[in-house]
Amino acid sequence: MNFNSLLQGFPASATALVTIDHNGDRRVYAFGEIEARAAGLSGALADRGVSRGDVVMTLVGNRIEWVLSMLACFRIGAIALPCNTQLRRGDIELRQAVAAPKLVIAEERLGPEIPPTLEVMSLAEVARALDEDRAQAPPAEPAELAPSDPCLLVFTSGTTGEARAALHPQSYLFGQATQAEHWFGARHGDLAWCAAASGWSKSARNAFVAPWLRGAAALLHDGRFDPAERLEICAREQVNLLCQSPTEYRMMAKRIDLHELPAMRRMVSAGEPLNPEVIRVFRTATGLDINDGYGQTEIGAITGSLVDQPVRDGSMGLPLPGIKLRVEQGELQIAPGTCPTFFSGYLDVRSGLIPPPLSDDGWWATGDEVRRDDNGYLWYQGRRDDVIVSSGYRIGPFEVESALLSHPDVAEAAVVAAPDPERGAVVRAIVVPRGVEPSEQLADRLRAHVRAVTAPYKYPRIVEFATELPKTTSGKIKRAELRIS
Repeated sequence: MNFNSLLQGFPASATALVTIDHNGDRRVYAFGEIEARAAGLSGALADRGVSRGDVVMTLVGNRIEWVLSMLACFRIGAIALPCNTQLRRGDIELRQAVAAPKLVIAEERLGPEIPPTLEVMSLAEVARALDEDRAQAPPAEPAELAPSDPCLLVFTSGTTGEARAALHPQSYLFGQATQAEHWFGARHGDLAWCAAASGWSKSARNAFVAPWLRGAAALLHDGRFDPAERLEICAREQVNLLCQSPTEYRMMAKRIDLHELPAMRRMVSAGEPLNPEVIRVFRTATGLDINDGYGQTEIGAITGSLVDQPVRDGSMGLPLPGIKLRVEQGELQIAPGTCPTFFSGYLDVRSGLIPPPLSDDGWWATGDEVRRDDNGYLWYQGRRDDVIVSSGYRIGPFEVESALLSHPDVAEAAVVAAPDPERGAVVRAIVVPRGVEPSEQLADRLRAHVRAVTAPYKYPRIVEFATELPKTTSGKIKRAELRIS
């Protein structure tokens, strides 16, 4: 099997990618051009000593060079390690120690962050390798790859500890077909935009893999998130499917006037739970639901608000077809053999491949607390490490955060446990105010608001204020840092 064979199934002139760079310049790439350029780059990688099984790190934003680098790795059987361009020297050194990349393909501006012991291929070198007016290395022959051969290395987000390197096999790519059809929901002829930054597992599977598996074209935008610009691009490019983070949906709901998008057919969200209030705002303004989904770096997408199924506001939806789940003592667990995107294990260059830690009866424990309602819908409660037990009550941080975020004076909020001698723990909220000064009066108003919109025992007894919250490069809140701060 080889993912590049998928490209050959499309008409060479059919649109594969629409790219918009940071200057706003637009370019359309056809499948034939994408295939030829990826083949050319594969030859350049081989000329730099990259061979089957080697790790190639990318430090490239949402640009054509990132897609070509990934495809070139898939073609020759190298292991792609996409990394977020916001990583800094310490982050890259961690990845170097774990994965020992043979080569780094990187934007020039990131040079100072890259350890000198790593071999770098700049984007200028990539351009020269693809310049047809120059002598080029011949394209590498597509490797014959087994489903279990290594393909993709993605580091976990590190919300509860040091990031780990999850290694996915070749079957991970074609295994995306289930979620691409039943949750992501792309269709033949669509233009799909997954706005996740490169380096996040959602980008690795949905920026171009999922759209192409469904016969859709993909949009890449290499620019900082701006709510108004995001909406304008959707309208101008006639985007049919939008996939973005809950944070981005929240910011759009609060900062701009939303309106109908005639070409838009579906909106999806994943990464963290999406607040019901935000879904209702989008439904009122655009006539569309936001279809939330759930997955992990290690296992891919496994639940979601499925195509042609009713949306339950605030729910992480139903299991994807064929995937077997169970809720064991409040924790979501998955049967690995039923998940087509399950990972091979954690990679460490010193220890080798560490198999996935499974229970005695062979289940993968997600570490996430959920509840299942009478209709089978799943509702996220929080990370198992994050769930707060106060006076015998189990309180999911997300519920309290959602209540706080529904207050107009709150821009962002995170909730963690704080030790308490009488109750065992109490709810501690760290709030970024919106347009008001922090004060005890504001803290009192927020406590009263939470009591009013959710169960009173969930209100934050401690309210602190901050100018920003610690986050991973993919935008997830690092609650582990807040627990010890």
